[in-house]
Amino acid sequence: MGWKRKSSEEGHKRKFLVVIDETPECGRAVAYAAKRAERTNGGLLMLYIIKPSEFQHWLGVENIMRAEAQEEAQEILARYQKLARETANIDPEQVILEGAPNDVISEYIEEDEDVAIMVLAAGVDGEGPGPLVSSFIRNMSNQFPIPLTIVPGDLTDEDIDALS
Repeated sequence: MGWKRKSSEEGHKRKFLVVIDETPECGRAVAYAAKRAERTNGGLLMLYIIKPSEFQHWLGVENIMRAEAQEEAQEILARYQKLARETANIDPEQVILEGAPNDVISEYIEEDEDVAIMVLAAGVDGEGPGPLVSSFIRNMSNQFPIPLTIVPGDLTDEDIDALS
């Protein structure tokens, strides 16, 4: 069963969603989405997902781990925010959520009606397209409510500029 999208109100910008992680190709997805957002007068939303803690029965440990994960997420997002600003004249929106990636992404897209396109980059290490791309292809292909753009992870800045 697919998601039903609410129609966006007049005046809202179409957002390009990039899921931020620590893969080498993530920067290529950010650069492409930033350029596309700039050229189409859209917005860029960078989503970082913290996987649920495995120490839920030890509250003190869980709280420390959650705080550390939030701090790490903010540092990573700041790095990619800088890249987006250097690549395009755009100030990305940043969101940090916790949960299973597929569920978090689907729920966020359902709630934010301005998210119109998701951009991911394919892996460059020769071991397949990467964990997030593989997961989406395997689990979400029939029910994903918005277009998914998969950018080759080895694109140069010139390639991205030409494509966007």
